[in-house]
Amino acid sequence: MKDSPIWQPSAERIQQARITQFRQYLEQQQQCSLSDYPALYQWSIENIATFWKSITEFCQVKFHRPPQQTLTNEQPMQDAQFFTNIRWFQGSTLNYAEHLLSRRDNHPAIISYDESGRRQQLSYAELFEQVTAVSYQLKAMGVAKGDRVVGMLPNCSEAIIAMLATASLGAVWSSCSPDFGTHGVVDRFGQIEPKVFIACSGYYYNGKVIDCRPKLKQIQQQLPNVHHTVILQFLEQPLDISEHAKSTDWAELLATPPADYQLCFESCAFDDPLFILYSSGTTGKPKCIVHGVGGTLLQHLKEHQLHTDITDQDVLFYFTTCGWMMWNWLVSGLASGATLVLYDGSPFHPEPTVLWDMAEKEHISVFGTSAKYIAALEKAEVKPAQSHQLPALKAILSTGSPLSHESFDYVYRDIKQDVCLSSISGGTDIISCFALGNPTLPVYRGQLQCRGLGMAVEFYNEAGEAITGEKGELVCKQPFPSMPIGFWQDPDGSKYHKAYFSNFPGIWCHGDYGELTEQGGVIIHGRADAVLNPGGVRIGTAEIYRQVEQVPEVLESIAVGQQWQDDVRVVLFVKLKPDVHLTEQLTTTIKKTIREHTTPRHVPAKVLEVADIPRTISGKIVELAVRKVIHNETVDNTDALANPEALEYFRGRKELLEE
Repeated sequence: MKDSPIWQPSAERIQQARITQFRQYLEQQQQCSLSDYPALYQWSIENIATFWKSITEFCQVKFHRPPQQTLTNEQPMQDAQFFTNIRWFQGSTLNYAEHLLSRRDNHPAIISYDESGRRQQLSYAELFEQVTAVSYQLKAMGVAKGDRVVGMLPNCSEAIIAMLATASLGAVWSSCSPDFGTHGVVDRFGQIEPKVFIACSGYYYNGKVIDCRPKLKQIQQQLPNVHHTVILQFLEQPLDISEHAKSTDWAELLATPPADYQLCFESCAFDDPLFILYSSGTTGKPKCIVHGVGGTLLQHLKEHQLHTDITDQDVLFYFTTCGWMMWNWLVSGLASGATLVLYDGSPFHPEPTVLWDMAEKEHISVFGTSAKYIAALEKAEVKPAQSHQLPALKAILSTGSPLSHESFDYVYRDIKQDVCLSSISGGTDIISCFALGNPTLPVYRGQLQCRGLGMAVEFYNEAGEAITGEKGELVCKQPFPSMPIGFWQDPDGSKYHKAYFSNFPGIWCHGDYGELTEQGGVIIHGRADAVLNPGGVRIGTAEIYRQVEQVPEVLESIAVGQQWQDDVRVVLFVKLKPDVHLTEQLTTTIKKTIREHTTPRHVPAKVLEVADIPRTISGKIVELAVRKVIHNETVDNTDALANPEALEYFRGRKELLEE
């Protein structure tokens, strides 16, 4: 018996959706019949070159020079060499910033908030004016095509302005959030040798003022290639710029440029570098993942306009920092003419409703967040459906980790009934998604609605066979434009090959563990390298977390496999509510809950209490680091963690030496 959908779009919504218009456009242009999304998806992966070319036409991509060919080779991947030799839209030139700045009117472009209560608004005309000014100053600092400009900044309008000014010059942008430690910043930016470093004086978080000045000096000393440092006075108390060598105040960058200066958009090849993003770096120095101009733009236009139904009348919000790929994804919303809403700070300060207060005031239509946030909202008993008016809200997006079935129920019960809840999954590696939402499809509990158009996603068993309704490795069998153009300092591509092609030669293996459902949706069970293997049976950690989250006393948990007597046993660590401690009764309740809703193999051999659970800066729990700690192995790069001190709660636990 098939599951019943928890939400279905109305006939009117389906008819008005951009993806419906795109399907009709293809039927007319290609003289084909595409009756529904499965037919459209199948066509997109069987005709990948024609599909991606149609995206450039439908989304009105402005090429300075048109491509000679869409794809150099359309054959299925046969080896990694073929994959890395693929060239998209060869011969074409374009500029990413030009697309994000194509709107020049007084419509709001960016509305930003921080914890101090400050609200700022920029129109598209004002945004263009400020990008022009900053572009002029960066050019005067010697920034040219291919140079790197980096930002250690809060999620604020200045970060977007700096990125757009950088991209307009054909230079490369890379950013991190200011809560990274000194080593975390240097480990990232030090590898790519930036010419300009833009940093904030401090930021606000959870009711506290965080002063970045001491850290800023340390970072400056360890980035010898930086020619200029620009300091954004983000706090009310200004920083004395004279204390910092070769430093300029951000306000000086906004000075009106000479009257004859016009913002020129540098022509870039389709696969010229645009962004450098970083792997989490919890097992060594972060990998520098380079993303191209054209691939990033095309993928984001497709995901925004077709999969999220974003138009120039939408108000788009995603709770993110500048150190997470969702910031890059969010910013590209300007290319569709939408209004972006930014928030920097704790999503629970001063009240758990702070983001919903903002959503109501700004008429947010697409609200993006993490699965962790939605689960925490439910624990805090926040019910926006009762406390807020959200008539504009049409979609809620969730990523970062699998969204549990119960969180689906919570959204429809306590946030809004008529909303498209899209759990999405992809990653830094592709700066986009493999599976995501669709405004014309039903929503099923626990499922991502569909595989992305043009993304030939399958799930493979250990024999390399495609499977449905069973758990396996997420792979992509065809090339796609937002593949990384390479890793920084990887001239022979060996690191690139090892990262994605060592499991199944010639097939992109993403590292996620999940399944394709009979409804055509996707379930993600966690990272493949965190899969537990007791008795040789593979178990995704998300299956355990989903059950543990239902125990009221538990705030969050982390499960790892411990080597034990020539096998692996499951160990579950739990962080409990304040003033609650782990008793035999609570342990029994946790184990019983897991057993009743999964299988006996999912039940942990040990349940142990910890005061905190380690996470990356972007909020993802780090099973690999915990697994290393309990096996007395070295965790190479704790500076990549938001709370590295939490690892000590797992070290030397006597309980792990016992039956």
